[in-house]
Amino acid sequence: MRRRTVTAGNLDEILQVTAPAQVSEQASATPAAAPPRVEDHGLRTEFEFELPRGYVDDEGTVHRHGSMRLATARDELRPQIDLRVKENPAYLSVVLLSQVITRLGNITDVHAGIVERMYATDVAFLQDFYRRVNSEGHTRAAVTCPHCEGGFEVDLSGGRLGES
Repeated sequence: MRRRTVTAGNLDEILQVTAPAQVSEQASATPAAAPPRVEDHGLRTEFEFELPRGYVDDEGTVHRHGSMRLATARDELRPQIDLRVKENPAYLSVVLLSQVITRLGNITDVHAGIVERMYATDVAFLQDFYRRVNSEGHTRAAVTCPHCEGGFEVDLSGGRLGES
């Protein structure tokens, strides 16, 4: 295989020669074209949730809505070598949750320090949510009405229980 050296002077020329004809015609016809569509394979990898209490940041803002992605094998293995987890095995869920939570309110850099400062009820909710998403593949839970004893499903990913 031959390598070709590219300089700034001939970069535009190379791009024009190697670009498919359809793409360059479409780009000139519609300057504000939509980004290329990502192929959907039917696999849902990110799940929205709403915390029961909410995380309160340093400014006093409450963050309740967030999203969690599916865990990878690396996400499951990485906490095992974390020194904090080796010292205290109960810290494993804090490290694991901090890796898979992609957003919490307007916070996009969710780290272990944020999970540490969450209320225990929210951490328990997130642990159950993690288990449901990664083991069962959905966020629905079977529940029974305490009054009529009727069974039905609720979606844990959105809305607070008891609210419509």
